[in-house]
Amino acid sequence: MKIVVGSDHAGFPLKAEIISQLKELGHEVEDVGSFDPLPVDFPDIARLVCDKVNSKAAERGLLVCGTGVGAAIAANKIRGIRAAVCHDVHSAHQCVEHDDVNVMCIGAQIVGPWLARDLVAAYLSAEFDRNEDFVRRVEKLAQLEQSN
Repeated sequence: MKIVVGSDHAGFPLKAEIISQLKELGHEVEDVGSFDPLPVDFPDIARLVCDKVNSKAAERGLLVCGTGVGAAIAANKIRGIRAAVCHDVHSAHQCVEHDDVNVMCIGAQIVGPWLARDLVAAYLSAEFDRNEDFVRRVEKLAQLEQSN
């Protein structure tokens, strides 16, 4: 799977560990920054990740910031993106299975490398469940985007 990854300065160290894991798992990885621990605005990185997902240059995205919250807010402002903050394994797979999430956000200050590995594995192994209830709900999410 082709995965695009981005982080702000707070997520920079954990992003390196995530990229290493992704490569170990055989995924193709594109890192869109940041590329050092100097301050950067997370909305700029979220835009880069989400543009790759929306253009189909990547199948899924991963964003890492301090808490994951800012990245999720920024990503969800972009049409076509369904982003979720995931700090537990259940949410990491169920967000894809039930909500067809295409960008997972992780808080580097909340989870450490071991849990991040489990979150990434759960997120990437999950597939959207085409149950009619889930399909209908995701379609309603798309309708919400169109109404604004």
